This record gives sequence, structure tokens and C-alpha cells, in this order.
Amino acid sequence: MSFREESDDGRGGDLRKPFLHTGSWYRMGSRQSSMMGSSQAIRDSSISVVACVMIVALGPIQFGFTGGYSSPTQDAIIKDLHLTVSEFSLFGSLSNVGAMVGAICSGQIADYIGRKGSLMIAAIPNIIGWLAISFAKDSSFLYMGRLLEGFGVGIISYTVPVYIAEIAPHNMRGGLGSVNQLSVTIGIMLAYLLGLFCNWRVLAVLGILPCLALIPGLFFIPESPRWLAKMGMTEDFEASLQVLRGFDTDISLEVNEIKRSVASTSRRTAIRFGDLKQKRYWFPLMIGIGLLVLQQLSGVNGVLFYNTSIFQSAGISSSSIATFAVGAIQVVATAVATWLVDRTGRRLLLIISSSGMTISLLLVAVSFFIKDNVSSDSSIHSIFSIMSVVGVVLMIISFSLGMGPIPWIIMSEILPVKIKGLAGSVATLANWFVAWAITMSAPLLLSWSGGGTFTFYTIMCAFAVFFVTIWVPETKGKTLEEIQFSFR
Repeated sequence: MSFREESDDGRGGDLRKPFLHTGSWYRMGSRQSSMMGSSQAIRDSSISVVACVMIVALGPIQFGFTGGYSSPTQDAIIKDLHLTVSEFSLFGSLSNVGAMVGAICSGQIADYIGRKGSLMIAAIPNIIGWLAISFAKDSSFLYMGRLLEGFGVGIISYTVPVYIAEIAPHNMRGGLGSVNQLSVTIGIMLAYLLGLFCNWRVLAVLGILPCLALIPGLFFIPESPRWLAKMGMTEDFEASLQVLRGFDTDISLEVNEIKRSVASTSRRTAIRFGDLKQKRYWFPLMIGIGLLVLQQLSGVNGVLFYNTSIFQSAGISSSSIATFAVGAIQVVATAVATWLVDRTGRRLLLIISSSGMTISLLLVAVSFFIKDNVSSDSSIHSIFSIMSVVGVVLMIISFSLGMGPIPWIIMSEILPVKIKGLAGSVATLANWFVAWAITMSAPLLLSWSGGGTFTFYTIMCAFAVFFVTIWVPETKGKTLEEIQFSFR
């Protein structure tokens, strides 16, 4: 029975309450019937799933802008604040340190006050962090701002894919989930593009804009129905789901599936690390951690954070323009993945992506080894300089087709609702810890040996092919409840 029918029967009046605030972040609504006189008023305030995804996608844009900021600003910040390469490497990596702290808190925050509440909390340190960077006179404010940005990004990186997975219909979940990574690439591209025209202080101020737009947007979208169901807010959960699916849609089957999924789990039951010994918990957690760790061991953060330097070392004179071109290519490739993921499936795209990255990085490694051992004036040096750039571009395309968006989608799909907060925090923490190690070491390793660095990344991508082939399940076309039941 649809929401419209319940209202007509006179039994659906209480279902109006979550949308009196159009899904206000702190709680989806106290009873204020005086503000909403009829079910028609609720229907007029309905918001589609796509609109909700577009609003929360502002968070990943912030995520991407943070990641892309260090590449076009490296030379200017080093010059203006008199930093060494090691000090700037620390600056670049501190966002990952802050993200680790945010990741530790992310699952618990999202479980305690809701998905939208955690996004609200994430937006505030991001704004403060960008302001600190913009007004920095020395490295201390620079580092503090980067840590604050990272903290917010750590929360965003867990919460957004989980929210999207929990509100999306199963036949659209892959494509809508890929919007998370697509938004990250848009943020990176914007940082590269604006970095061509703005100095680093102005660029930091511009970094505030996504979160400034996100905060009011959160007041106009509903809370995750699955989170509401988990918290025992049955009427709010059904009303949220009805708005997301449309008021003429019969949601009874989906409501029953979600109720069955959470029926055996009390929201007051504390999850312990000892519970993770059960296969239905540790196996999906292992898959989630494995994919998110291998995503970073591919070296993508090292390439994205410092690709201007990589292009300079490859002999490309217009390295900043080449960096922006890579960002634009990444957006296009991720958009293609968004279109493909619900058609081809997750596993196939992951295998194609990690295989393509392996071949591309092998090309880059060989190019660096050869050009480092020939005269810089020779034609061979020029040829392999171009080949190294081609390899980097192909690596970014391959990454964007699968290893970029899909690990976050699968993590948000396979974790059981009982452990999603704890396990999601652990998986996100592992991702950001490895991202920190890669970001911190990349410029030092590249200065030591470009060929050796990319050889390591190649080996990790080859292992990713093996990992996906053996252990990663296909989740295409299944509801979250069906996926989680399959691990029992």
C-alpha cells in the first residue's frame, strides 16, 4: 500500500512528521501538524533520490578539492613560506592524518546522529581549515588547516557512499554510488583548473564554497530510511522511504525487507570487536578493507597530489596545463564508469580497471628506467618522456573506470547493518592510513627513483586483479538486505 492510500484511509497522518523540516539534520521531525495541514503538502515537498544525491555530492567535491589543492600550489607555497620539499610533503600528507582521525569517528557519528548530522559536522572543520590555510603566515597555520580539512574529509568519505547506498533503489545503486567518486574527480579538476589562474591563498578561499552550499542543502533532504529503521523510528522510516520512492509507489515489499533485516538487531546492542570473528562479519569487512587498501597502494594519491612534479620530471614544459587535462580526463572516465556500473557489474569493471592500471604503470616504470639512463638530449629520452605521460594518463583512466568509485560502493553495500558503524570506520581508517603513507612517501620516492616507485605500484595493482577475481562478490541488482544475507 502506498503512502497516498494510507493517508486516504485516515491512518497515515503521523507519517507527515519527518518532512516538516524537509528532513532537518538533527532529527527528521518532531510533530508539528500545524505546519502541515494535509498529505498534499507533504507530496509537494517530496525530493527525488537523484536530488538528494546531488546535494550530498557537494561533500565529495570538497574531498576532491582538498586532494587536488597541493599539486598546482606546490611551487608557490614553498616559495612564499620558505618550505623545504619535505615540509611540503608533510603538508600534503597531513590531510590524510586528519582523515584517519575523522575515519575513526565517522561510523560512530553517522550511527549516533544520522548520516546528515555527520555531514553537517564534517562541513564545519573543512571551512575553518581552508580559512587557516588562506591566512597562513608560516607552516603552523598551514598544517593546522590541512589537518582540519582532513578530519572533515575522513567523515565525508565514509558517510556519503553509505547514505547514497541506503537511499538508492537497488537497480540504480551502482550508478548513483559512483556519483561519489565522480564528484571527487570534479573537485580535483576544479582545483587544477582554478590553480592555473588563482594564487594559493585565493584558491584556499574558493575551497570553502562546496561546504557552504552543502550545509543549507542538508535541511532539504530526508534522512536515510535504513538508519531510521535501525534506530526504531518506524513511522519516520516509512515516510522517508515513501518520499524517496515517490508517493504513488507501493513500498510495502521494501519496508518488510528492511524491517526483517533489522528485526534481530537492537539499536542498544553494543557491537564488540569480538563479534567480528563471525564469518558473516569478518568476510565482508576483509573485502571492504582489501579493496580500499589496494585502491591506495596503486599509488593514485601520489600521482594526483604531485602529478605536476611528475610531468616536470618527464620533461613536459606546460606541466600545469597537463595536470588539468588529466583531471578533466578523470572526470570523463568516472562518468563512463557511473553509466556502466549497473550494466556490466562491479567485479568486471574492477578486473578491467586493475588490469589496465597494471599495464599502464608498467609502461611508466619502464619509461622512467630507460630515460634515466640515457642522455637528456637524445631522442630516446624524449620518446620515453612522452611514454611516461601516456602511461600516467592511461593509469588515471583505468583507475576511474573501477578502482576509484567501486571500492566505496562495495564497502557501503556489503557491511551488515549491525557492524556498519564500527566496520565502516575500520575500513575507512585503513584506506586513509595507506593514503597517508603513499602521499608522504611519493615525492621522496620519486626523487630517489621514478622507475622503482612505479614498479612497486605495478605489483600492487597486479595483486588487486588477483584479489578481486578470488574474493570480491558481485552485488549488481541485489538489495542491501540480500547482499548482507548472502554472507550468513
